[in-house]
Amino acid sequence: MSDALTETPPETLRILFLGDIVGEPGRKAISTLLPLLREQLKVDFAIVNGENSAAGRGITPKIAISLMRAKADVITTGDHIWDQKEIIPFLADEPRLLRPLNYPAGTPGNGSLVLQTKKGKIGIINLQGRTFMRDALENPFTTVTAAVEQMRQETPVIFVDFHAEATSEKVAMGWHLDGKVSAVIGTHTHVPTADERVLPKGTAFQSDAGMCGPMDSIIGSQIEPVLEKFHTQMPTKFGVGRGPVRVNGALITIDPATGKALAVERIAQTWHE
Repeated sequence: MSDALTETPPETLRILFLGDIVGEPGRKAISTLLPLLREQLKVDFAIVNGENSAAGRGITPKIAISLMRAKADVITTGDHIWDQKEIIPFLADEPRLLRPLNYPAGTPGNGSLVLQTKKGKIGIINLQGRTFMRDALENPFTTVTAAVEQMRQETPVIFVDFHAEATSEKVAMGWHLDGKVSAVIGTHTHVPTADERVLPKGTAFQSDAGMCGPMDSIIGSQIEPVLEKFHTQMPTKFGVGRGPVRVNGALITIDPATGKALAVERIAQTWHE
C-alpha cells in the first residue's frame, strides 16, 4: 500500500472493494483484515466479491452472513453464484448479496442495489461478461445502460463490479460507463492488473482487482492438481491452496455530490494465519 492512502477531506466518500475471496483462507483473511482496513483507510463503504468463498466455488448463506459481520456492506458474485444450491432462497431474502444483473427476468435474487449511508445513497451493480464465459447471459452493455439511467435518479454514486474474463470487454465497459458511474472494477481472473486510473469523465477503472486468496497457488487452487491437469488433460479435482493470503482490491475516493471519482489506488496486503 502506498503512503498516499492517508488523510482524506471529510467531504469525500471512500469505497473499498476487495476482489474474489477464495475459500477458507480468503475468508479468514477478510475477517481479520477488513475491519482493520476500514479504520486505517477511513473507509465509508466496503464491497467484497464472495463468489469463490465456499471452498473455491460459490457462497453459502452462513458465509455471506460471516462476511457481513466482518463489516462488508455488500457482497457481489459472478458465474459461480449457483454452485451452492442453498444460496438460492437466501438471495430472495438478503438484498445485500448480489448476483449478476444480466441474468434473464425471473432469475432469483437481484443484480443491483441502492443503500442509504451517512454520506448519502450509494448504488451497486453486479455484471457478468460474455466473452469466454460459460453462461450466455443478456448483453451486459445494454443491461447496465438501462440500470444506470434508473439508478442515477436516486444517486450519482454508482459502483460496478464487472465479473468478466476478457480484458478487452472490461476495458470497453469502463469507457462505455465513463462519466455515468463512479467506478468500474473488474473481477474473475484473480490476477490484479496495474491499469488503475480515473478515466477522463470521472470514472475510476481497473481491469481486475485480483483475489483474496492463497499466494502459493494457481489463482487460488492447489498447485499440483492444476499442473497435472495441464500435463495430462485428464479430469482433476482442484482444492483450495494454503499458506499466506494476498488480499487484493481497490480504494476509490469519490466526490459524493457529483459521483465522480477523484482517485483510485490498488490495495495489496499479505495476511499470515
